Amino acid sequence: MSQTNDFIAVAERFMAALNIADEAAVRAIYTPDARIWHNFDNKLQPVEDNIKSLRWMHRKLSNLNYDVQYRVALPDGFLQEHVLRGTLANGEAFTLHACAICKVENGRITELREYLDTAETQPLLKQ
Repeated sequence: MSQTNDFIAVAERFMAALNIADEAAVRAIYTPDARIWHNFDNKLQPVEDNIKSLRWMHRKLSNLNYDVQYRVALPDGFLQEHVLRGTLANGEAFTLHACAICKVENGRITELREYLDTAETQPLLKQ
């Protein structure tokens, strides 16, 4: 299998684990010292804080699904555009467009950089 295919396989496993909130699988895909960065706060987030965010999202949304719109392997990982979709507690549909750039080493994510517009998160925060 080529390195390109390896990076895409990591991305597919990662999205599958996020969709079902499989915390053990998400931890196994990240390296223990992986850092997650978001454009809206410009801070590095450790893996365990990222897991807490995942848990929170699954509490706020039913039918949560990362709908991948575009994905391409990079020399050191992958880039992905996706739409996070779900249903809010009031029954309304929720969508959040995002882009993630991930570095991968030895089949695990060492760094994730996520870009999103916080205006789209407002319906989540109002519940």
